[in-house]
Amino acid sequence: MIDTPRIEIFRDPAAVAQRAAEVVAEHACTAVAERGAFTFAVSGGRTPWAMFAELAREDFPWSQTAIYQVDERVAPAGDPNRNLTHLQESLPASALSCVRAMPVEDADLDGAADLYARSLPDRFDLIHLGLGPDGHTASLVPGDPVLDVADRDVALTRTYMGHRRMTITYPVIDRARALLWLVTGSDKLDALRRLREGDDSIPAGRVESGQALVLADTAAAGH
Repeated sequence: MIDTPRIEIFRDPAAVAQRAAEVVAEHACTAVAERGAFTFAVSGGRTPWAMFAELAREDFPWSQTAIYQVDERVAPAGDPNRNLTHLQESLPASALSCVRAMPVEDADLDGAADLYARSLPDRFDLIHLGLGPDGHTASLVPGDPVLDVADRDVALTRTYMGHRRMTITYPVIDRARALLWLVTGSDKLDALRRLREGDDSIPAGRVESGQALVLADTAAAGH
């Protein structure tokens, strides 16, 4: 039986982003105090970019932080579809050196995925996840063979919404010390309900979420 995550509900995406920044800062301070560094994997989406804008205003240990990507579209550098493009725009200049970008521009994508996998920490301190209306998280999308990858930490999807993607896999997510889901918008209503019910017929529902916190707005939560 997969544990269902805890949930906190806020009035709008801005409030979700503000609370998310507080949660990330708490995890960062704990990780630095206990292990000397903070390893953080982030997904795409508007709410996490707003979260980073909030973090830029805090006393955050950027010099002891490594930021990895949960997933990325295979697209050229600077492409507006790239999560990295928006991540770099959202971070303060002092934090740009923290980013460990997925090598999706490499000609040998399989080799690049293996190389990125070798760069990951044994266990992330915190992984941020989003939730798609179809129930996907990271780039673990419905019907893709990547859902069944258990022997690799980073894998490639088939084309999904116009792009192949590089993504971390379930084993990486399930090893994390903690997970932070950010879910906003009425189009996530059904997917969030199914996630909260532990519905493993959607990709997000297969995540082991005992140490997970969902931050949602009222639109996504149906309140």
